[in-house]
Amino acid sequence: MTDTQLKVGIAGYGIVGKRRRDIIDARDDMQVVAVCDQTLDGTGTFDDGVRFYDVYTDLLGESLDILFVAMSNDMAATVTIAGLEKGLHVFCEKPPGRDVADINAVAECYQNHQNRVLKYGFNHRYHDSVQDALAIIRSGELSDVINLRGVYGKSQLITFDQTSWRTERALAGGGVLLDQGIHMVDLLRLFSGEFTQVHSFVENSVWGHDVEDNAYALMRTADGKVAMLHSSASSWRHRFHLDITLSNGSLVLSGILSGSKSYGEETLTVIRRDKDNMGVPQEETTRYNTDPSWALEVAEFADAIHKNVPISNGSVEDALKTMQLVYRIYCADTTWTDKWALGAEDV
Repeated sequence: MTDTQLKVGIAGYGIVGKRRRDIIDARDDMQVVAVCDQTLDGTGTFDDGVRFYDVYTDLLGESLDILFVAMSNDMAATVTIAGLEKGLHVFCEKPPGRDVADINAVAECYQNHQNRVLKYGFNHRYHDSVQDALAIIRSGELSDVINLRGVYGKSQLITFDQTSWRTERALAGGGVLLDQGIHMVDLLRLFSGEFTQVHSFVENSVWGHDVEDNAYALMRTADGKVAMLHSSASSWRHRFHLDITLSNGSLVLSGILSGSKSYGEETLTVIRRDKDNMGVPQEETTRYNTDPSWALEVAEFADAIHKNVPISNGSVEDALKTMQLVYRIYCADTTWTDKWALGAEDV
C-alpha cells in the first residue's frame, strides 16, 4: 500500500460488501484494510492481512479514510452518520435507511461535514443501457417524454440466500418497493423529473409478511409526463422492463445485467416514429455484455474525493428525493397508510 492510497473499511461484509471489495481491490487509489459483519467470529485478521470485526464500532476504531456501508436498512443511517462524525468519506448502499426520517437524519448530519464526500449506491444509473437512453433523451432526437412504464419484479421477497430481515417491517422499513423497486423509482425520476401527483395500491397478500410484496403506482409530473410502476415480489421470475414513449419514438430497456445473471439479457431498443409505417416502425436493438455500473459509481466517488467535484448521481439530496417518492407511493394508498399508521410526517 502506497502513501497515496485511501484506507477503506467496509461495514457489512455480505454479498454486496464483498462485491464492493472486489471493485475496490481493482483500484490503485484505495485499499481495504478492515471489514465488519455480525456473522464474523469476533475480531481477527484474514489471510490477506485485512482485519475483521463483528461490530461496526470496532471497525470505526481503525485508521480509515473511507467507509463503505452495506448493512441492513435499520443500521444504514446510523452507521453512515457514525462514519461522517468520525471524519470519513462515506459510500452507502441503497436504500438510505428504513424511512424518510432516517435519510433526513443523515442529511442534517451531513450539513456539518460538507468537507467529506457522501454518496449513495444507485448503480442502475450507470448501466450502459440507461446511460445510452438518457443520452438520446437529452439530445432531443426523439423530442419530449410523454409517458413511462416500469416493471421490476422478483420471484419472491427473499432470494439468493438473503437473510430474513427484509421481511420484517421494524428492520426493513418496507418490502420489495423499498428493497428493489427503489431502483426503478430512481430511474423514473432520472428520465422524467419530479412527480407532483401520486396514486397507488400497495399489497402484502401474496407472502403475508408485514411488508409489501406488490406496489402499483400511477404518477404525473407538473408538465404532464405520466409514469406507471409495478414493483413485485411475485413475478415468479426476475424481471426488469422500462418503456419510455416520446413524441417522435420510444425507448425500451429490457433486462439488466446483475451479479446473479437472472434478470435476462440487457438491451436497449430505439423505435423511431414513422407516420407511414402502419404500426411497424423501424427498430434498432443494442445488446450489452458487461456491467460497468459498480466500478463507475466507485470511480465517481473517488473523483469527488480526489478532485473535489460534486456527486452527480447518488447525492444525499437525490437519495432523499427518491426515498420521499417511495414513501409517497406508500402513503397514497389510504388502506396501506391506515394499516401501518403512516402519515404526512413519513413523507
